Amino acid sequence: MSATNGNEKYACDIEVDPAVLLDVGEYSYDSTGIDTSTESLSSSVNQYIFENGRRYHAYFGADRNPMPTDEKEQDRLDMHHEIMLEMLDGKLHLAPINQNPERILDVGTGTGIWAVDCAALYPSAEMIGTDLSPIQPSWIPHNVTFEVDDAARDWTRPDNYFEFIHIRNISQGIEDWDQLLGEAYRCTKPSGYLELAELEMKLYSDDNTMAPAFNKWIQLLKDAIENAGFVDVNVVTAKQPFGPWAKDERMKRIGSMVILTAEAGAEGYGMAVFTRFLGLSVEDAKKVCDDAVHDIRNKNYHVYSLL
Repeated sequence: MSATNGNEKYACDIEVDPAVLLDVGEYSYDSTGIDTSTESLSSSVNQYIFENGRRYHAYFGADRNPMPTDEKEQDRLDMHHEIMLEMLDGKLHLAPINQNPERILDVGTGTGIWAVDCAALYPSAEMIGTDLSPIQPSWIPHNVTFEVDDAARDWTRPDNYFEFIHIRNISQGIEDWDQLLGEAYRCTKPSGYLELAELEMKLYSDDNTMAPAFNKWIQLLKDAIENAGFVDVNVVTAKQPFGPWAKDERMKRIGSMVILTAEAGAEGYGMAVFTRFLGLSVEDAKKVCDDAVHDIRNKNYHVYSLL
């Protein structure tokens, strides 16, 4: 059944919990057994599950994101932020936003390091970072706010709200890109920008540079963005070498930082997926990850992925 008021239409009526109706003479929720304290909310938001010696998100459901949230993963995320800065020639973003934006959104903010750096670059902006887990620091600039939210659901922000929306490395937790990009488009001002950065999970070698699957992936992603309503889509590709094997000094620095994150990255991306979805034992999954790290540290393998 729907309730209407003029031209407005609402969803089904909200059913009242029977516990609330037991004693209509009592006004407090204390008699119902329902915990309304901030401590209860904080406790539930900070619920995690532990698998394979790692800590994973649980608040929005254990399967929402197979990436861990522990300190080891947080260190990797911060290092990858530095890698991204090197790959983008020291820039936090490539979108040509104005120098005095009002509102910026960082979707899947992780440790919040990009949001904090961006807030310092644009002190006039209200910087909002959202993530499934509250792993961000408490000491932050005055113009930064972190929120626990699931970007895969309907967004609560009004239309045309942000000048700039930044989304990076969240593909492992997104099933419906049309939904996500549609909400991003709705909440972006007509003159605003969306910047989406994802690493392709495929290796390349310049000894045989043929990548038709990647070209197809790029085209499909571009189609998805355009279907959401965005125009003037600009695709920028950058290389991320695994190991310091490149001659170019900047590529060498990137490879050196990547190799530092090899173990955490292999386990972070692999363990939950291999054990939950492929049915591998913890021992077999760990061996696959260890073998991958061994190859990454082998100077005779000159491979890279694409951003």
